Amino acid sequence: MNILLICTEKLPVPNIRGGAIQTYIGGVVPLLTRSHKITIIGRTDPELSEDETVNGVRYLRFDSQGVLDIYMSNVIPYLEASTEEFDLIHIFNRPKMVLPVASVKPNARIVLSMHNDMFNPLKLNKEEGDAVIERVEAIVTISNYIGAAICKDYPQAEPKIRTIYSGVDLSKFAPWKQSQAALRERDSIRNEHKLGNKKVILFVGRLSRNKGPHVLVRAMSQLRHNDAVLVIVGAAWYSDDRISDYIAYLRALAEKSPIQVMTTGYVQAHDVHKWFCAADVFVCTSIWEEPLARVHYEAMAAGLPLITTARGGNPEIIRGNNGIIIQNPEDPAEYASNLNSMLSNVGNAREMGLHGRKLVENHFTWNHVAGQILEVWDKQPVIEDPTPE
Repeated sequence: MNILLICTEKLPVPNIRGGAIQTYIGGVVPLLTRSHKITIIGRTDPELSEDETVNGVRYLRFDSQGVLDIYMSNVIPYLEASTEEFDLIHIFNRPKMVLPVASVKPNARIVLSMHNDMFNPLKLNKEEGDAVIERVEAIVTISNYIGAAICKDYPQAEPKIRTIYSGVDLSKFAPWKQSQAALRERDSIRNEHKLGNKKVILFVGRLSRNKGPHVLVRAMSQLRHNDAVLVIVGAAWYSDDRISDYIAYLRALAEKSPIQVMTTGYVQAHDVHKWFCAADVFVCTSIWEEPLARVHYEAMAAGLPLITTARGGNPEIIRGNNGIIIQNPEDPAEYASNLNSMLSNVGNAREMGLHGRKLVENHFTWNHVAGQILEVWDKQPVIEDPTPE
């Protein structure tokens, strides 16, 4: 089939600036091109050409300035003027694009991928939402939580929804106990930052209040392990190292911590895996209803035990003995208690991490994700015969 993927207006593809959706597309496209012709529409970037073909995939990039209306004002006229016909158009996380795209490419099947609850009444009016669900053939969601959130407002969507969890590159993320390359990365980054043999507690993510790293910093005052260090990897926004009010607050908290807290600032997407190699425990502190943070997959692939929160889709990633769910993400004591237990029982923590690695190998590789997307694409829509019997 001739297939068009339409990415969001926020970040470019490939994921040179980071981004969960961009990483997802980058992970599956090399596998999808084996059986289909792929074109990808995304936003412009100073480092990328506006029209190029790489490894058989055509990339078309349009100015967006990070604003959906600007993006659509460039993408829709292009599609309308183009004589190329697509068998299927797969739109990522922007239900607002479905009807305009359908109006200029009426013969294309349309699939929608949802990585956030963009059907929320504050983001999409009910009439448009009903029409979008009517028009799309399938809605792929990043977690059961997102699927349930959509069905709460649009129960008619239920038969079209399919959860396809994200994935991870097993060659990039590996347990340091099992991989010489990962061990070298671990030793290198620990030496560079003078971490020695400390127990590294890792947070990776955007630094904003709803992501909750301030609660983890506060938890350090109740940690019983003086040989621990908390490493916070991330910035206010992808590729943006400005010091926001929240980051200034976070750093002020860190300075008062009895346990060392290190903030790295923005780390390039291609270097983030090094911090997973260097760590001993991974903590996701989301206070908001997180759809399901992709950092969980990366932590598990690196063989790290997880601590995550009972928010949104995050609990769906805890399966058996691969991690712990924090019930009250705003309580530093709950984090401290679980971290104290985990750091005191290193053998058990390592078992958790290796169980997580096995889960990734069995369920969350890019091969798994691409295979499930192909199942959605290759499922032919049912065309009802309008002729009465």
